[in-house]
Amino acid sequence: MGSVDRDLVEAARNGDREAYVDLIRARTDRLFAVAQRILRDIDRAEDALQDALVIAWRDLRGLRDPDRFDAWLQRLLVNVCIAQATRERRRTANLRVLPVDDGLAAPDELLTIADRDLLERGFRRLPPDQRALLVLHHFMGYAPSEIAETLGIPPGTARSRLHNAHRAMRAALEADARAAVKEGRPA
Repeated sequence: MGSVDRDLVEAARNGDREAYVDLIRARTDRLFAVAQRILRDIDRAEDALQDALVIAWRDLRGLRDPDRFDAWLQRLLVNVCIAQATRERRRTANLRVLPVDDGLAAPDELLTIADRDLLERGFRRLPPDQRALLVLHHFMGYAPSEIAETLGIPPGTARSRLHNAHRAMRAALEADARAAVKEGRPA
């Protein structure tokens, strides 16, 4: 974190709302993307982000090290997302209207769509804490040591949980493929 951000964190810790807004403005898009990938629903992601930002403002005085602001804020967001997903067990579909091309999609494009659908279904089968780990690793590009730092867990625990999340994702994909074969549709 740069000295400007450190100054903003210090000012926000002392109650400066404008400094807090400046801090958050620079991070909102990335935080929203993390929440959306964990929760798999835009509305729920917006709610989780808002809840996390309110908690952050309320608890900011308790942040001991201003240089740890980003990790602290991401941990708050991940915890809010996991709590929200655990509370709300029903799954909602998030439909988007896609533009239609005049031509037919190439076979590679169709395969990509099928792969993304398969991954989405497998991802939805995972518990929220495992989705959070996979988002931090694959979307944010964090190494297990960075995940450990963000979540406030030992590095060995982060590696183990990430390994288990990968194993659970593989199992979910294999279960979906077996179900497809039973139903007579392509796997």
